[in-house]
Amino acid sequence: MAKRAKADAGGPIRVGIGGWTYEPWRGVFYPPGLPAARELQHASAHLTAIEINGTFYRSQGPKSFAKWRDETPESFVFAVKGHRAVVNKKKLAESGEAVEWFFKSGIGELGPKLGPVLWQLAPFKKFDAEDIAAFLSLLPREVDGLNISHALEVRHTSFQVPEFIALAATHNVAIVYADSEDHPAIADPTADFVYARLQRSGEDFDTGYSPGDLDAWTKRARVWAAGGVPDDLPTVTEGTRKAAKVPRPVYMFFISGAKERNPAAAEAMIARLKE
Repeated sequence: MAKRAKADAGGPIRVGIGGWTYEPWRGVFYPPGLPAARELQHASAHLTAIEINGTFYRSQGPKSFAKWRDETPESFVFAVKGHRAVVNKKKLAESGEAVEWFFKSGIGELGPKLGPVLWQLAPFKKFDAEDIAAFLSLLPREVDGLNISHALEVRHTSFQVPEFIALAATHNVAIVYADSEDHPAIADPTADFVYARLQRSGEDFDTGYSPGDLDAWTKRARVWAAGGVPDDLPTVTEGTRKAAKVPRPVYMFFISGAKERNPAAAEAMIARLKE
């Protein structure tokens, strides 16, 4: 199986949604009468990435991953959410067997369409330097001949400390930037890619976010892709914005909020990025 190609020098920006099966999208994002079996094909023709959330709740077989790979365009990318059996361990350091099991489930069948693996911690999970360091050490860097990138979404304010930023950077694990009312926002770059989850879509705009907010996020995405850190996003460590700029891939997903609006939000941002 071929290795995933390295990102181009421009730092590609991929924008998408969480999953592709959601009843309110039918007749709105999906054309009326479109068979459910063709929804992924339609979504991948209009978006540039999808975060597979179902893998958090149940394992998927190699045939499913291969099917999704074959139904999507060559340049399309999937992010895969790590299973809860891994991240819900009281001690993450003890999740080695679960991590190994997860990667044997067949995600390698996505081939060059495999993007980052997202590990989402519970809101009550507090920062424990020893435990987090051990967990990050368990994450494989290559599976089935594929380079594996990892993103970690933390949802407790105790992680807003320089020690956590340093640990993530040491392991080249991206800290997910959460645009959320409920979770801490950490914009410090700690990996050779950026992962953002935009969770504030609302009912007031057909595109979930206002045109002004979409303009702002498009600008931030371009700053990230160029190797910078957006001036208007919070960081934990001093000097982060002064670091040498190295172009990097960016993954942005419209998640949660007014979920029925998220495909329109993603399409609106993709259109802006083409301008």
